[in-house]
Amino acid sequence: MVPVLDEARALPGLLDHLAAMPGRWEVVVADGGSRDGSDALARRHPLAPRVVAAARGRARQQNAGAAAARGEALVFLHADSRLPRGAFAALARALRDPRCPGGNFALRFDGGDRFSRGLTRWYAVQRRLGTYYGDSTLWLRRADFDALGGFADLPIMEDLELVRRLERRGRTACLPGPALTSSRRWRALGWRRTALAWALIRWLWVAGVPAERLARLYRPVR
Repeated sequence: MVPVLDEARALPGLLDHLAAMPGRWEVVVADGGSRDGSDALARRHPLAPRVVAAARGRARQQNAGAAAARGEALVFLHADSRLPRGAFAALARALRDPRCPGGNFALRFDGGDRFSRGLTRWYAVQRRLGTYYGDSTLWLRRADFDALGGFADLPIMEDLELVRRLERRGRTACLPGPALTSSRRWRALGWRRTALAWALIRWLWVAGVPAERLARLYRPVR
């Protein structure tokens, strides 16, 4: 399930990637009102993903995409991310354990710069402590996603909010990878500004600042 908003530059490469992936994938693109033709681009692609229109907001789009999907497992993939080649087999193995409600994939940020490498290592440390985000490609059993009520209707931090509830539901699995995600945010904004914004938003949210206020600190990058 891929939530998109004005992702015409990234979407063709992602759909090409998914078309070449081993395994049986049902691809759902949830468009939040793109003005750059992302939805039409997805419909024209040879992969022929299911395209659903959704209210803007990643949480709403992902919930809409999940409602349209028919599989036993739901995989939430960002448009600027890529799955590891063995993702389908890893998911199938994890689903054999009925006690596992979901999890994510081991993650690597693209780019050979020091910040990308350091952030990749930091994400691995956080994962061992039970903290991970949507850019590491969350996945859940359909039954557990429905029992949790899906993503909370938040403009930001909807991924971490769901992860916190998921971690209380059972022992999750970090599947082997790495999945790859883009470094485009700090290429556009600079790594210092990006790191400061991430840290500030995370800890203000933990301290109880409403997500609606924190969303003003987060600048989308395409």
